[in-house]
Amino acid sequence: MAKTALHRPNGLGSAPLLASLAELLRAWLPRQRWFAGKGRPVTDLSLVSTTELYPGCLHLLVRTEHSGPPAHSGPGAPPPDDCYQLLLGVRDALPPRLTHAAIGRASKGPLTNLIVYDALHDPRAARLLLERLRRPGTTGPLRFERDKRVAVPAGLAPRLLDAEQSNSSLVYGDSFILKIFRRVQPGINPDLEVPWALARQGCTRVPAPAAWFRTSRPQEATLGVLQPFLREAADGWTLALESLSSGRGFTDEAYELGRATAEVHVALAAAFPVDAPSPPQNRRLASAMSERLDAAARAVPELRPYASGLRTAFDALAALDTAVRPAQRIHGDLHLGQVLRAGQQWSVIDFEGEPARPLAERRRLQSPVRDVAGMLRSFDYAARSRHPWRPEWAERCREAYCAGYAAEAQWDPREEPELLRAYETDRAVYEVLYEARHRPDWLPVPMAAVGRLAERCSRTLTPPAPNPSRGG
Repeated sequence: MAKTALHRPNGLGSAPLLASLAELLRAWLPRQRWFAGKGRPVTDLSLVSTTELYPGCLHLLVRTEHSGPPAHSGPGAPPPDDCYQLLLGVRDALPPRLTHAAIGRASKGPLTNLIVYDALHDPRAARLLLERLRRPGTTGPLRFERDKRVAVPAGLAPRLLDAEQSNSSLVYGDSFILKIFRRVQPGINPDLEVPWALARQGCTRVPAPAAWFRTSRPQEATLGVLQPFLREAADGWTLALESLSSGRGFTDEAYELGRATAEVHVALAAAFPVDAPSPPQNRRLASAMSERLDAAARAVPELRPYASGLRTAFDALAALDTAVRPAQRIHGDLHLGQVLRAGQQWSVIDFEGEPARPLAERRRLQSPVRDVAGMLRSFDYAARSRHPWRPEWAERCREAYCAGYAAEAQWDPREEPELLRAYETDRAVYEVLYEARHRPDWLPVPMAAVGRLAERCSRTLTPPAPNPSRGG
């Protein structure tokens, strides 16, 4: 690359650098899977921090502002501005292996006539990140840290995972995986906080952090976490679809998955504070669910005919005059894609929660039944994704999962039917909103569940114990 661009004293100044990057990033950012402001033009860009990792490689925190309402408003709608983490390379010309990572050629500012590209695709930049994590220290506002008890070898070959997700992940030598958080919010990310706390509890269901990095500018925020990579593992979604395709059962796996979920919940309750339950909490929880339903119904017209039926599930929860399950730290976004199975062992990953939610909300104490409901909905998703639909497969999985959970936790989620049904309904409403925004072709899957849940919720407020409504 041209050495003059980034080596002048003002080469990394925000205003000159932004002159080179603004036009390119306005066009490139909205095309990325992890970009939250879908459907809204980027009206303004600002550089929160700029750090030169080595000549030709920049670490940036970029703040975006948007105009106009999102394509779908409602719970979890993206804020009017957001902060993203970028690793950008700059070269005179790209070798063939990096042409797919090109962002564009700068036409103004200090990078004029140079090509800007996503450096996470560049093995040199990826190896540098690992080396910085291996040797803790500070570079500008960036601080690299690690667990000194974990040996991370040098020279591990990197590869960028190409799966669509809300972050970016680099695998090193099939030994470690570095998750790089694209959306950055102030505070410690749960995907570092929770696995670290579980490791101290001796819980082996969650890969423990080996290293991480964060920024101090403008506020403390987690930027990435390095964990062991379970190379022989398959995710639960893939295993469930294989079961459906082959016609074999999945109940043994579901039972063991229930036990694994309960084991994690028990460890979380020991690692973090627990909030004693009370009837007023039932009403507050039901009110929040009802508000999310109202907002989703405004955003997705297909949901409106079912709103009154769905609302009865929340009314039943609010009417309870007895305390329900204590609130604690949970996973927050548990489904078959968030669990891995190697041999007979299930592991739970991705404790970040729903990235669209504020960080404080994702760290809030909640009922473990929320996680259970998320997994039960995921069984239904898997069954719905194959034709013909096999509701009996999902039914057997949910019964086995709850039985496994009860065996480990010493309480059965099916014994709190109002709470379980309310959380399943709330999850289905979230799914409708998510699919309407991101994957319209998938909208019929949660809408089918909404139809069943609305009908059953309208038919009875309190199903016979101990079997809850099986709408999910």
